Amino acid sequence: MGLIVITGASGRLGGRVARKLDGPKRLLVRDRARAPDVAGAEVAVAEYRDGEAVWRALEGAETVFMVSAAETPDRVAEHRSFVDAAARAGVRRLVYTSFAGAAPEAAFTLARDHWATEEHIRRSGLGFTFLRDNLYADFLPSMVGADGVIRGPAGDGRAAVVAQDDIVDAAVAVLRDPAAHDGRTYDLTGPVALSLAEVAATISSVTGREVRYQAESLSEAYASRASYGAPQWQLDAWVSTYTAMAKGELAAVSTAVPELTGHPATTLAELLSRGAAG
Repeated sequence: MGLIVITGASGRLGGRVARKLDGPKRLLVRDRARAPDVAGAEVAVAEYRDGEAVWRALEGAETVFMVSAAETPDRVAEHRSFVDAAARAGVRRLVYTSFAGAAPEAAFTLARDHWATEEHIRRSGLGFTFLRDNLYADFLPSMVGADGVIRGPAGDGRAAVVAQDDIVDAAVAVLRDPAAHDGRTYDLTGPVALSLAEVAATISSVTGREVRYQAESLSEAYASRASYGAPQWQLDAWVSTYTAMAKGELAAVSTAVPELTGHPATTLAELLSRGAAG
């Protein structure tokens, strides 16, 4: 297996992949001090927007695990800079963490960014594998307000939420034999699509905390989030997470996780139970 570069190695996904993946690897981070301690791994420092630094960091790499950059208005430009540098460095393929329903007119505004990135990768001449993650199941408890209410304009829509550990296992499976997955797009989901009312009931059942879901209108959703002082693009992203559910864009359940990893996809209840036990 050729050299694999793992980006975002100081983050949750990249760090876990780095620790689980055997073979020659280089960890790409923005801050060397935050690089995880992984035996035998090289460390390189670069920001996605810095094409020269990325080019140097990727030299000699055969495959790159490209974790999507932090959410900013310049995210697509940063991705394009990274992809161009990868092509220049002679990288053979990218394994990119995308998002479910990535499309130019997706309800979830950030899914449009992922589609634009996918298109740039396709045009780059690089081999690729796209891992389209559904909403993180790990994130759901943080959607509960201090009053025990999940609020949002999701209606009765559903999302096939996926555990981050399952995404890591799927990514590691692809990276262990990357050529076998060239040109493939995998939708990474949990085993069932849940409404937010079901999410609330599951959190209540497992944690013992009383949680409920309250549907909002669009105007109510924007008003309830206005106090955070976030820029408009960020408010649109937050609210459209729920409207994507309402439109059914996150409801499809895939068998990719068990097929790639060899184990069943984690249910929300299982994930919450592990957290409670920890």
